[in-house]
Amino acid sequence: MITKLAWRNIWFKPLNTILSIILLTASVAIITVLVLLEKQFEEKFNSNIDGVDLVLGAQGSPLQLILSSVYQVDAPTGNISYDSAKVWMQHPFVKKAIPLAFGDNYRGFKILGTTPDYLEKYGAIIAQGRPFEKNFEVVVGSEIATKLKLKIGDTFFGSHGDAAEGEVHDHYDYTVVGIAAATGKVVDNLILCTIPSVWQMHDTHVEEHNKEEHNEEEMHNPIHGEDGHVHVEGDEHYQHEHDPDEHNHGEELHLEDKSSMNEEGMEITAVLLQFRNKMGIVTWPRIIAQNTKMQAVSPAIEVNRLVSMFGIGINALRYLAYGIMLISGISIFIALFTTLKERKNEFALLRVNGAKRIQLLGLVMIESLLLCVVGFIFGTVLGRVALMLISSSAEEDFKLSFNPYEFIWEKEGILFLLTILVGFLAALIPAVKAYYLNISKTLTHA
Repeated sequence: MITKLAWRNIWFKPLNTILSIILLTASVAIITVLVLLEKQFEEKFNSNIDGVDLVLGAQGSPLQLILSSVYQVDAPTGNISYDSAKVWMQHPFVKKAIPLAFGDNYRGFKILGTTPDYLEKYGAIIAQGRPFEKNFEVVVGSEIATKLKLKIGDTFFGSHGDAAEGEVHDHYDYTVVGIAAATGKVVDNLILCTIPSVWQMHDTHVEEHNKEEHNEEEMHNPIHGEDGHVHVEGDEHYQHEHDPDEHNHGEELHLEDKSSMNEEGMEITAVLLQFRNKMGIVTWPRIIAQNTKMQAVSPAIEVNRLVSMFGIGINALRYLAYGIMLISGISIFIALFTTLKERKNEFALLRVNGAKRIQLLGLVMIESLLLCVVGFIFGTVLGRVALMLISSSAEEDFKLSFNPYEFIWEKEGILFLLTILVGFLAALIPAVKAYYLNISKTLTHA
């Protein structure tokens, strides 16, 4: 009965009530988003560096190297010699070394040359098909398979670089031989193939470019074919006309030879290193920087730096949310305090009809707490809607998604208690005044 009466009373002045609810909703929504973002952001970043002690790559920004090689959200710092990298990959201190070679992309999703150890590192089991073995066989992450509706046996052409609208490399097509199970990690948004696939794709691209330049230089030395046409040296049409079987056979040999390309002089992008001995983690960054043109970076250190940089902005937003919550508490206090004067006669009549002092105190308290509960519910819902929008944007730009349906009971429980505390403090003085209301004086002045 008291709760029903309290609900009607809070709508006695709807504008004041709506303002209080809006302020509470805004503060709770901001804090909810920050709580979920902070937890999921740290979980995603920490889970992706498990088993990676150092990242070996080209000199440049250490943070850029980590973001590009571990999280796939930035451009690489450059390439390194595979021969030079192998010296460090085969060191006795190293337990596992996973080379990475960035190639092209397919509709915005990166095509990454690596080894099957990369799948094992992220715990990505093959849900359908098998791991990649030959050149241009690929395993696609679960997110890509779902979004692009790829299935075993599908083929596609990659585009140059990171941009989806880049130049299409249509001289070799990739074939889907496996689809990885969902892991919640970066591998879900990658297309994985062998490193020689990346080398062969771009080696052919370079060869074609060089052939065009060479043909231009040799235009003054034409070869006259029997058909009377002028053919430039290396003219594929001319070769095909004269011996199509020989041409096709040569092409098959070319592909076979390329599948086991000579590694000498080749380049990769980075190497993920896991050590047997912690001494390597401490000493290698300095040794490699002094003796090579590469750098070795600790992902744990760089992630801590990144989180600390984000932490400044997160704390600022959190303080802003607490400030808004404080203002909402003041708004509730002012609304209850001002309406108390107008409702003295109502309270006096309730007392005359048998209501106890404690019931009047409870009535005012319940009004304030109802406002806070409504504001908390709306804020929780609004916060998750905002996180869905943030997740959609982050997934499009960085292939990083967040779960808006997760509940962090500990922190969100504390937030609920904090919201109730604000309502309790806001109603304390008006409730005490209602408790000590002088019935006879009130009715005399009525």
